[in-house]
Amino acid sequence: MERLQVWPEKFKKFFLNNKFVVTLLIVLLVGLTIMVFAKIPFIFKPVSVLLHTVAAPLLLSGIAYYLLNPLVDRMEKRSRIKRAYGIVILYLLIAGIVTLILLTVIPMIRTQLMGLIDNFPKYSEQIQEEFMNLTGSQLFERVQENIGTDFTDITSRVTEWGTTFLNNAVNGVGNFVGAVTEIVLALVTTPFILFYLLRDGKRLPDYLMRFIPTALQPQTRLVMSEMNSQVASYIRGQIIVSCCIGALLYIGYLIIGLEYSLVLAIVAACTAVVPYLGPAIAITPALIVALVTSPFMLVKMIIVWTVVQLVEGKFISPQIMGKSLRIHPITIIFVIIFAGKMFGVLGIILAVPGYALLKVVVTHLFQWFRFRSGLYEVIEENKE
Repeated sequence: MERLQVWPEKFKKFFLNNKFVVTLLIVLLVGLTIMVFAKIPFIFKPVSVLLHTVAAPLLLSGIAYYLLNPLVDRMEKRSRIKRAYGIVILYLLIAGIVTLILLTVIPMIRTQLMGLIDNFPKYSEQIQEEFMNLTGSQLFERVQENIGTDFTDITSRVTEWGTTFLNNAVNGVGNFVGAVTEIVLALVTTPFILFYLLRDGKRLPDYLMRFIPTALQPQTRLVMSEMNSQVASYIRGQIIVSCCIGALLYIGYLIIGLEYSLVLAIVAACTAVVPYLGPAIAITPALIVALVTSPFMLVKMIIVWTVVQLVEGKFISPQIMGKSLRIHPITIIFVIIFAGKMFGVLGIILAVPGYALLKVVVTHLFQWFRFRSGLYEVIEENKE
């Protein structure tokens, strides 16, 4: 009888009173619940439609919030303008800038972009002819014999890949135009969401704290503060760095007289949002245009690109970005590749900030586990 009474006490002591085991059981139950509901598609379909509908406006509003919130704070503190009035003034200023861009810059971009698309097949043929002329020399014939590779076949494949890529891009633009309803919806709703974020964004953490148990509120507030700091520093820094790269390349391309300088600079600025891999992608169209123009233009373009990358790496990024994320470059590259494979272009763009947020959460969870489990203190005592 006594043994039968001891077993429930042991079970309660080692399982029900063990927070780690209880946490694992809760995670297991949540996983099983999700798996069961996943077998019933109509349960999650409204959720997926809702997320698909609000994802773009929330994402755009969040990025704009981190960019504009410092300006609104400064207007409120230094100029003593009420926050709502400051937001309206900022909206009017942005509307004026957007109107100016639409009237002056967009026609130039459209002209250069259409010219680049029209001339791309001709550029591919010229590059293929140049390679064929080179492969006809004795030096390249010896290289081909030693390596066992036909460079003509390589150039044909590169040309075919370029044409396929262009066709996919055109099809992507067609799909993009086909989704005009979602784009218009996102553009219309984003300013309203952004207005309330800029006005009441500081109250959001206090509101979320109502759903958190009182004992966990200090740690949760600390985690949210670190996540906010990581995302804010990355978004502001990366966009400012990208704009600087685009402006410097545009000036450099104008100095050397490279064709389609504005489009190529904009492409470089947009791809620079992706760390490390972005510049490698952006240099490809500039190399093609410079190579087709003349070998001397290719040399000048490479010099401009090298100077811009040195200025960005030595002066711009250290001053703007600093080392706030504290993520190793190899880790960033692997995270970008994995996110791109899983979620496409959106995954590539959001890979680094998403990893930074996940790193903050995992770090605090590990610290909590280390403090609660008591395992690490025992190990350190044994080492002594």
